[in-house]
Amino acid sequence: MKLIEKIGLAALHRIDPETGHGLAIKALQLGAAPLPGLVTSPRLRTRVAGLNMANPVGLAAGFDKNASALLPLSRAGFGFVEVGAATPRPQPGNPKPRLFRLSEDRAAINRFGFNNDGMEAIGARLAKRPRDMVLGLNLGANKDSDDRAGDFARVLAHCGAHLDFATVNVSSPNTEKLRDLQGAAALTGLLSGVIEARNALERPIPVFLKIAPDLSEAEIGDIAEVALSTGIDAVIATNTTLDRIGLHGPHANEAGGLSGAPLFEKSTRVLAQLSQRLDGRLPLIGVGGISSAEDAYAKIRAGASAVQLYTALIYHGLSLGAEIARGLDRLLDRDGFSTVAEAVGTKREDWL
Repeated sequence: MKLIEKIGLAALHRIDPETGHGLAIKALQLGAAPLPGLVTSPRLRTRVAGLNMANPVGLAAGFDKNASALLPLSRAGFGFVEVGAATPRPQPGNPKPRLFRLSEDRAAINRFGFNNDGMEAIGARLAKRPRDMVLGLNLGANKDSDDRAGDFARVLAHCGAHLDFATVNVSSPNTEKLRDLQGAAALTGLLSGVIEARNALERPIPVFLKIAPDLSEAEIGDIAEVALSTGIDAVIATNTTLDRIGLHGPHANEAGGLSGAPLFEKSTRVLAQLSQRLDGRLPLIGVGGISSAEDAYAKIRAGASAVQLYTALIYHGLSLGAEIARGLDRLLDRDGFSTVAEAVGTKREDWL
């Protein structure tokens, strides 16, 4: 299985990154990608915001923007899958090229700008989802919207019946002024509207908030207070960064959000700071630079109850999620933890 994947990755890396990503989705749809199936154990099974997960390793939003490969992704070894981001109306996103590989850094820069098919088309696909997966949708706002805060609630109201969780994404750097919604007053108003839409669903679901890594300690404190006061269910830390420190290669200074290995330390530090502020009152999901079981374990011990990955799949293949879950099981066993929850935050001080 790994040999087939390596050959496929080598071929994809010879073409434009966005075209390669589209071909990877097509391979999944056609059943041409090897899939590991369910990965779980008594140690790996975990519960986050009321969601029972076979393992704590999730697929981050952005890989399957349009919810077009749900069945194969449900067999890819992840404990949970997040698709999107979805906006109320379809939008093409920013001009191409808008995705760049930084192979020397095991990283990527993207400036997609919430390109997606819109909530009507995505909602129709979600309605046909496999029921044996934990599935979430990343909520976004249209670039030209007069009411960006309201867009998040509209997408949730339309798609919420088919989801297990929804994520409010105000941390993408690729939609102008979107990150302004992370300010305390704007964020409170936005999240209140989303929670109202969630509560109106026939089956209310958990709502997560995804934050940027480019925040001061004071801003992290404000977000923690807003998260607690508005009644959201978890925080995802973090999205991509605007930093460009120490990068290599011809694409190092491209505009957009940087993801992958260079983001690991920064995102983990924000995660730990947020964990300290929240002190167990809300679960956290760690994202940013995870490419191994050791990376995932470090996020958990810094305060995450679960983790997500995406960019590392560009370099290691889709089987990485299952590999990380199996490796995490071994690490938990090595250190005497009988569950993921026992390990959460046990090394947080190392990152503060």
